[in-house]
Amino acid sequence: MARITKPLTNTQIEQAKPKTKVYTLSDGSGLQLRVKPNGSKLWLFDYVRQYTKKRTSLSFGAYPALSLANARIKREATRELLSDNIDPKEERDEKARLNGEAHTNTLKYVAAQWLQVKKSTVSVGYAEDSWRSVEIHIFPSLGEIPIHKITAIKAIDTIKPIAAKGSLETVKRLCQRLNEIIIYAVNTGLISANPLAGISKAFQSPVKKHLPTLKPEQLPMLMNTLSFASIKITTRCLIKWQLHTMVRPSEAAGTLWGEIDFDNVLWSIPTDRMKKKKPHTVPLSPQCLELLEVMKPISSHTQYVFPSDRNLRKPTNSQRLAWP
Repeated sequence: MARITKPLTNTQIEQAKPKTKVYTLSDGSGLQLRVKPNGSKLWLFDYVRQYTKKRTSLSFGAYPALSLANARIKREATRELLSDNIDPKEERDEKARLNGEAHTNTLKYVAAQWLQVKKSTVSVGYAEDSWRSVEIHIFPSLGEIPIHKITAIKAIDTIKPIAAKGSLETVKRLCQRLNEIIIYAVNTGLISANPLAGISKAFQSPVKKHLPTLKPEQLPMLMNTLSFASIKITTRCLIKWQLHTMVRPSEAAGTLWGEIDFDNVLWSIPTDRMKKKKPHTVPLSPQCLELLEVMKPISSHTQYVFPSDRNLRKPTNSQRLAWP
């Protein structure tokens, strides 16, 4: 007949004195209290591992931090795992690993991975602008928070000061980029759902303002005004260059001498500089060639046709094309 273990009482546990050697008190069904010579008391669950058939112990925690009642709750939960053929020690180690990974996967870390994917579908300038916006406005408060702890409330509180300034376009872009990062985290299995799906609804939508346009008959006046405007030669040529080539501001500002084929009178913009990631070829008019001739004495010794004033190794700012 199997021996029946009498359950422990709180009094027994409190009065258990240390001995010269470690000894255990059993509560039954695998739960034991190990008493060490230094007086510390540790709850253990004793069981046989299902695959190796070797006996082992799983630590539950120290007494009195873990009470007898709570130790029994842990025992029953562990026995349920065993009944489902789940090794409790392996289960605990796996949870610890996943928890460690979750805390390593901060918003900033995941955003960096998202950016690498983003770069394959947009221009370099657009990708850099996307990163710069979250780096300035989001990372200072949320960057080091694990991705699984990012909530709508935290994101909204971070963006509120920007909305209060009236920068609603920036708010819109930040909401979009945060959502893209979180969706990336969902799609890669880091989290199960997107908690930021509706955060844009917490803010006013920006009022669309269409840029002013010129009628065809007004273009001669613009070109004449531009010729006598008090602006730098590089800026004047850049504006005319974009007008003649009809490309995006970032593509015009980033024009490289190496992209110009003078023999065939073509400008070939490579894939990595195009928003849609498709190469684009622009036939050069006589006016375009004249602009290049003007820029040669200024920048032919540099990489860029329209270099920055402060750093010739960089292109001029595309915002120069926002010319009134």
